[in-house]
Amino acid sequence: MTEVTRERVEAAYAALGSGDRARILEYYSEDLRWLVPGNHPLAGWYESLDAFLELMGQTHKLTGGTFRMDIQAVLVGEDCSADVCRNVALRDGADETSTSPHERMDYPVFHFMRWRGGRIVEGRDGLFGDSATAFSQFWAPFAPDGTRRDR
Repeated sequence: MTEVTRERVEAAYAALGSGDRARILEYYSEDLRWLVPGNHPLAGWYESLDAFLELMGQTHKLTGGTFRMDIQAVLVGEDCSADVCRNVALRDGADETSTSPHERMDYPVFHFMRWRGGRIVEGRDGLFGDSATAFSQFWAPFAPDGTRRDR
């Protein structure tokens, strides 16, 4: 059995960021389940690796490629890991100086992941306090002026 270590968690993030499916499969199970919290179009359960990768593609599209997760802390257990990332992004088309929560993401996000056989089989995002509201505002299909955005 592959041990869950900080290095393995960091490698899983790096693999995901690479976009290389073969590399991603070293760390993520084909039957991955992932929960995105909130009240927005991206919220809900993603019930396969393909669905999760489609979600990641949507985050890339909606942010014009600016979305990133900077690992700040990692805890590991026998079959689980928990980490805090600073998630940073700007909605595609937003003014770079915008401070609107509808256009700028810059706050900590907690991830809890279950591992089996060296791969992540389940993950859950967690947000706290005002970050939970800001997260839903950021992914909402509306601009600060109330106009609808394209998904």
